[in-house]
Amino acid sequence: MSLHVAVVGGGVGGLCLAQGLRRNGVSVSVHERDVTPTDRLQGYRLHINPVGARALHECLPPELWERFVATTGRGGDGFGFVDERLRRLLTVDNPAGEPSRGHHSVSRITLREVLLTGLDDVVEFGRRFTRYEHVDGRVAVHFADGTSTRCDVLVGADGANSAVRAQYLPHAERVDTGITAVAGRLPLTPRTRAWLPPNLVAHAHSVIPRAAAGMFLAPHEPAGDGRDGYLMWAYAADGLVLPPGRPPRDVVADAVAGWHPDLLRVVRESPHDSVSRWPIRTSAPVAPWPATTVTLLGDAIHSMTPMRGIGANVALRDAMTLCRNLTEREPVDAVADYERRMREYGFAAVAASLRSARQFVSGNALGRVAFKSVLRLFEAVPPLKRAAFRDHGVD
Repeated sequence: MSLHVAVVGGGVGGLCLAQGLRRNGVSVSVHERDVTPTDRLQGYRLHINPVGARALHECLPPELWERFVATTGRGGDGFGFVDERLRRLLTVDNPAGEPSRGHHSVSRITLREVLLTGLDDVVEFGRRFTRYEHVDGRVAVHFADGTSTRCDVLVGADGANSAVRAQYLPHAERVDTGITAVAGRLPLTPRTRAWLPPNLVAHAHSVIPRAAAGMFLAPHEPAGDGRDGYLMWAYAADGLVLPPGRPPRDVVADAVAGWHPDLLRVVRESPHDSVSRWPIRTSAPVAPWPATTVTLLGDAIHSMTPMRGIGANVALRDAMTLCRNLTEREPVDAVADYERRMREYGFAAVAASLRSARQFVSGNALGRVAFKSVLRLFEAVPPLKRAAFRDHGVD
């Protein structure tokens, strides 16, 4: 019997899975609620780490992998910690001769275009999932426009507000962390580069102020396509209040008014339309469940805070793992093994991301002082720094 897999959701993870299945000769269809391929032409760049890169390399045809690599930009080599006055606490550089070690910075738009390539007969747009049912040993999938399809395995890759999850695991919850973030981007033009401190454009930084808040900045340089790069920034605080009608940019500008003038200028000179509010939510761990021929992938099951920048990479790992299993095992066994592995690494990533979010906005003044002291110690004693960050690179 030939296997057919239906994927609900045409995001990074769902499309990577579709590419991998097609590459391995497995019949697949993708059902995306967006009406056209250009509905998602927005968003910041993604940091693809070695885990995500390995998944893309395995699932994509060689020509698409090469196209992906050719369109990635530079996101900065290394990582830095500074205080709110831009005084250096610690800088972690990638080893000489290893500027990226498998790390890539890519536009969300570009990556989606790459992942959609060659799937014209696979992806159906304008298909909003409503429900599924098991019929005669298969899965019948129904959509809001009255259409339906049948498959042997249904994969919900429909994001943090997954409708597939709502039916499959109705007890799985996403909870509010109480943290609110505001993110924006400053275009890297000749004018802004003239006043920006060079180190802010060289690599990513985490700002650790005295207050119960945090700021992250990361440069993104296009891969020679003629476009300006930008400096992405995100400010987060526990219980940050954004009054209705007041631009989020102005709220952040007030919050960082006593910081280094260049940090304040980064916020003030970011275009209003590039600044948005991010309520920080996270998945709650879910106890193991009996495997069926329905499963979930990426944010649909383990959405996490953006503080570690690993959500897309975990979704890509899901796609690679599930693709391998579906090409080697019977459907239920394939799903069972995938879900066992995914629960382990996926919810570990959720927990690590939440810890980072809590640390980012921690109001424990003594803890912040201690953390800064440890960073300064690592900076002053290179062997300690190398030991502590040997496997971290710019993750």
